[in-house]
Amino acid sequence: MNLAYHLILASKSPRRKELLNSLGLTFSIETYPVEETFHEDIHSNEVAEFLAIKKAKGFRTLQNTELLITADTTVIHEGVVLGKPENRDEAIAMISSLSDGRHEVVSGVCLKTTQKEISFSERTYVNFKPLTTEEIEYYVDQYKPFDKAGAYGIQEWIGIIGIRSIEGDYYNVVGLPLQGLYHRLKTEFNA
Repeated sequence: MNLAYHLILASKSPRRKELLNSLGLTFSIETYPVEETFHEDIHSNEVAEFLAIKKAKGFRTLQNTELLITADTTVIHEGVVLGKPENRDEAIAMISSLSDGRHEVVSGVCLKTTQKEISFSERTYVNFKPLTTEEIEYYVDQYKPFDKAGAYGIQEWIGIIGIRSIEGDYYNVVGLPLQGLYHRLKTEFNA
């Protein structure tokens, strides 16, 4: 892919950095504080894209040669957005609620230049097997998933032993829908 822009990933997530690297793209990382808040009247399926756009709007002024990538991932269970847990008890409660059930993971992405801004969302369904209290506590204590929506990482121990199946893009659950991102970069921003 021959992009006419210098890519900037605006994310503190080491997972997003690793995923974008896997596309073979050259990019830099710039981070800045953004309050990941949203109005309660926004439908749960629209929160991730709303937050990705909010992150892009809060970024510094872009140069003509720059393309900004912002993203957000939400876990939705029974219509409720599960954010990042604040402590051990909240993480255990979140994973317990996901045990033996199906939930959605939605990632929103915003791509922005001085000339154009596009955004999109990708949805993946995740099915967990029944998890024991011991398994959940072990995972939370060993992996400390306090920086992850829904309190888990699919690529970590709990995903390996606990996820029965997924429907959709695996990388979307990790934090960046690579197929959708690649397609839009290629069709919308390719030189």
